Order: sequence, then structure tokens, then C-alpha cells
Amino acid sequence: MKYTQLGRTGLKVSRLVLGTMNFGPQTDEADSHTIMDAAQQAGINLFDTANVYGWGANKGRTEEIVGSWFAKGGGRRDKTVLATKLYANMATDDGKVWPNHDKLSALNIRRSVDASLKRLGTDYIDLYQFHHVDRDTPWDEIWQAMDVLVQQGKILYVGSSNHAGWHIARANETAARRGSYGLVSEQCLYNLAERRAEMEVIPAAEGYGLGVIPWSPLHGGLLGGALRKEREGGAARSGAGRSADALANSTIRAQIQSYEDLLDKHGLEPGEVALAWLLTRPGVTGPIVGPRTADQLASALRAVELTLPDELLASLDEIFPGPGPSPEAFAW
Repeated sequence: MKYTQLGRTGLKVSRLVLGTMNFGPQTDEADSHTIMDAAQQAGINLFDTANVYGWGANKGRTEEIVGSWFAKGGGRRDKTVLATKLYANMATDDGKVWPNHDKLSALNIRRSVDASLKRLGTDYIDLYQFHHVDRDTPWDEIWQAMDVLVQQGKILYVGSSNHAGWHIARANETAARRGSYGLVSEQCLYNLAERRAEMEVIPAAEGYGLGVIPWSPLHGGLLGGALRKEREGGAARSGAGRSADALANSTIRAQIQSYEDLLDKHGLEPGEVALAWLLTRPGVTGPIVGPRTADQLASALRAVELTLPDELLASLDEIFPGPGPSPEAFAW
């Protein structure tokens, strides 16, 4: 495993991030523990979760599974850089949320961190992340609450997710004015098929010293050999969600066919190349991989050792052209 600093911090993290979103809903507790053990043995030290994972009536279940893994001992917690998130409505019935039980008010921040610490079975969180921007709560209030958590030793660093470039700028300018350390990372949707983050989010992150942690690096399976799997397994295995919806578009389908044909010529696996490409991108700390099985984890690990030649990188840019920087992407 290779390591890098998380943004401008002194914290060393692995170039792959273990995402736990499938733990509980799709992967049972025992298999989840096996995957976490394998990930740590392979050198992955940054594990990402969220208070809402488990979904529906099982919100919080994923944090509980991570916590039960920590409880096994053996240095598991000590070797892990633990990242979780808050923002979501934690009502189990997904009904109308009671006031102040979601988003980023100082009150909900206090409630949420204590609830996550209990589920995770730990007394501190390494990286506490805002799952979404809260347009109703002022950044002064948010930073006041976060500074208290740092002083209490409940969290060490603060990160964002799904924030626009100007949100990152405003957050860190407010933090600087207060003498707070500010955001150190941004989780954003970023992959070969979805490169709009290159316009403003990634430049803002680089400018303010945030590490970029891309989520959905395979774009819901679209970049993981979706057409090959469709041919091999028929319609039942052609994917779901974002992947299936995208393949119904003839233009995107042709684009993915070109991608898979290109990698067939080079004898490379699509999913591994998609991850390796992200590791070449400026500002990227490491993509989040969310394996449902140990085999999927093994495939992701191979991407760290994969070197993509310049010729292949250029061909990938031709198939998946980026938007270009702002404002040139939309102005002269």
C-alpha cells in the first residue's frame, strides 16, 4: 500500500479508502469483519462510514458493525483512521424529522457525535465530515461547535462532502477568521464518467489544502465492465441504479463500449483502470472503494500497483473529456 498526507495535515492515509456503505444492507456482519481485516492487512488505514448508513429502519447499523469490529481488539482501532459523517435525518421511518434532528446546527452536531461515538464503540473520531452543505446554518456556528468537539477530544479533523467550490472557500475563510483549522478534506462525486468536480471543487480543495476523496469511483458500476457483465450474465446482471440508467442512453452506451474496447486491447480490467486513473489526478488523496465481497477488495487493491502509460491516459481523455477549468469551461 502507498500512503500520502491528507491535504495539508500531517496525517498519513492510504491511497485507497475503505467505504463501508454496504456493511449491513448488503454484507452481513461476519463478512464485513472479514473485509475490514483484509483491508487493514493490505495496508488500508482510512475507513469511511456515516451515521445514516444502514438506511431505513437500520440507520446507524453500519457504524455498529464497525464498532463491533473494533471491539475485537488486536490494534484494530489504533491502526484505523476513522472517518464518519453527519447531516442526515436519523428518524428510522424516514418520516418528518423532528426539529433540530438533522443538518448542522450546534445542537444536532452535539447529539450526532455522541450517538456515533456510542455506535462505533470509540471515544474519538479522526475525521468528522459534513455529509452535505447546510444552507441554513452559519459557518460561525458550525465552527464553534466543531472547535468544542476538538477541545473535548471527540474529533481530530473536520471534512466536507458534496460541497461546491465556493462552499469550501467560505467555510475555510470563516475558519481562518476564527483561528480554527478548517476543512481538511472533501468527498465528492468524481470519476472518469463524471468530471465536473474539475471545474471548481477540486481547484478550491487544492487551493485551501484539502485532500480530495472521490466517492463512486466506478460511477455505480458503469466503469467496472458493465457491458462485459451484461454480455456474460444477461439482463439480470446488467447492473442497477446509475449504471443501468446510464446504459439505456445510446450515447453513454457507445462511450462505455469504447472504454471497454480500449482496455481489452491493453489487457486491463475496467474497474482497476478507473481507480488507477483517479490516483493520477491532482489533489486526489484516494478513492473510496465499497466492496461487498473480499474478491472486490482484492481487485481494488491491484489498482494501487497499476501504472497507466501516457498514451492510455490520453486515450481515456478522448473518451471521457473533462469539462475544463472554470471559467474557461463556459466562457471565453
